[in-house]
Amino acid sequence: MDVFSRTFLPAAAETGLATQTATRHMPVFRRCVGSGDATILVTRCRRPDHPVGGDYLLLLTHRRLVVTRQTRVLHRLRLHLNTELRELSNVTWSPDPRTHSLELAATAIDGARERFLIRTHHPKQVWQLDTLLHHAFRTRLRTATERLVATIGESPSGTRPAPLRPVSAR
Repeated sequence: MDVFSRTFLPAAAETGLATQTATRHMPVFRRCVGSGDATILVTRCRRPDHPVGGDYLLLLTHRRLVVTRQTRVLHRLRLHLNTELRELSNVTWSPDPRTHSLELAATAIDGARERFLIRTHHPKQVWQLDTLLHHAFRTRLRTATERLVATIGESPSGTRPAPLRPVSAR
């Protein structure tokens, strides 16, 4: 059994997601996530700017964020968002223990701002989600300059090589 399979159902059970719902969405998630990627969070969510858009299921792994949508009428599964965490920018979340919810917002690589509202059963779960998101987005990701190994055309020592001069043929 691979890492994704071992961690998916326990993560879904932690948030109170029914096993039947999790296994229904699992084939879509499996196509998007590698077998060696561990699941951090699986939970229901909704979009605050689209209240009647259907049911959404959010999967967060150490490398990817995947969101599926189930249509209300025919209950078809659709892939809403599939992106690597490093491709997301301006990731913010705001926990609200009074309403037992947390709003997650991020800008995808195509420039679209995605917002998701995650509801919990207890205020303590809001802070657990806050800790999970902090671990996934703040402690694991590095800035682009830290990830940069070399730039094409740049000399390794930072000095410029002598310019090429044409050689006359005899």
